[in-house]
Amino acid sequence: MPIKEVETPYPRIDADPHASRVVRYMRPSDYAVWAGATAGVPAVLHLWEMADPTKVSLKTPVRLGGFLGFIGGFMLAYQRSSARFWGWSENKREEELDFKELSQRASEGKPLYGTSQQPEWVQHAAAANSTFSQLKFSALPMFNIVNHNHHGTDPAKYGVQPKETTEDS
Repeated sequence: MPIKEVETPYPRIDADPHASRVVRYMRPSDYAVWAGATAGVPAVLHLWEMADPTKVSLKTPVRLGGFLGFIGGFMLAYQRSSARFWGWSENKREEELDFKELSQRASEGKPLYGTSQQPEWVQHAAAANSTFSQLKFSALPMFNIVNHNHHGTDPAKYGVQPKETTEDS
């Protein structure tokens, strides 16, 4: 599946990163955004109650607000981490981690992006549905949880030989 080439200010690491990689590569600033959203929503509800008292228990609304802040904060942190994979924001740290991780997998003879029990057409459909899906979290939260080889990067940079070369050896 050809991935659309987009000019980015930083090198693209992966057009469709697996959800586990996005979470593993999160920075402390992403966790701070997540924590801020988790605490921020109940805080705003409390301030709102102080400004315009309803004289009702806020226990349930604050708990619900905390839960929604937790979910929304996670999706915001996930989106920020994904933007670094796409090359939309500074990603030197992620680039080094990616190169180290995938070069090691290549040197061990393992597939770069893991193995999948899914047929190729399912992998292709999953990649088509989840590529850049983090941009539409507000409509449909979708994460890449399928291992596939449609990532829009050249595997040769990790030391993977092209198929033609390995068959002749």
